[in-house]
Amino acid sequence: MQKTHVRGSRTAKALPERSSRIQSDRPDDAARQALETIFRHERDGLIRFLKGRVGPELACDIAQEVFLRAATSPQLSSLMNPRGFLFCIARNLLIDAARRQECRVVTLPLNEARDAHCAAEQEHELEASDLTQCLDRALTQLPERTRTIFLMHRFDEMAYRDIRCALGISMAAVEYHMMKALSHIRTALGDTV
Repeated sequence: MQKTHVRGSRTAKALPERSSRIQSDRPDDAARQALETIFRHERDGLIRFLKGRVGPELACDIAQEVFLRAATSPQLSSLMNPRGFLFCIARNLLIDAARRQECRVVTLPLNEARDAHCAAEQEHELEASDLTQCLDRALTQLPERTRTIFLMHRFDEMAYRDIRCALGISMAAVEYHMMKALSHIRTALGDTV
């Protein structure tokens, strides 16, 4: 009998400890009522706050998450400013969502027509610019008459006959100046081309 009595006393002592642990894990009735009151008073304002930041689709979901976090918070029973507490949770959830959005990797399917390899336009523009500068330098090195004949034929698209008539020189002279200009330009551009 003594053994039963000892066991019984141990059980009697253990029961109050266990029951107090179970009660401390659950929010008490006052905290539940406080949460219900806060929910009724602050829900619409919180949703309006969230709608302005994430739109109406996500606002209700985030508001629900705010109240869920508030309900599981150990601070619920001792809040001095419940509204501020809810809005603080909401801001933190918005920050977390923004961070997740920032880190999200978006993959798009390859569209052959749109994403096909294209030439490096900027590189071609730079090469063309360098070539133009080199050509300008080569043209300035030519004698005046040779440069004029070359420009008339290549840029003004005049035929040799028209150049001969415009400058009053022979056809052989036009051909001579063109060969001289082309040879000089070929030599000058040889390094660039």
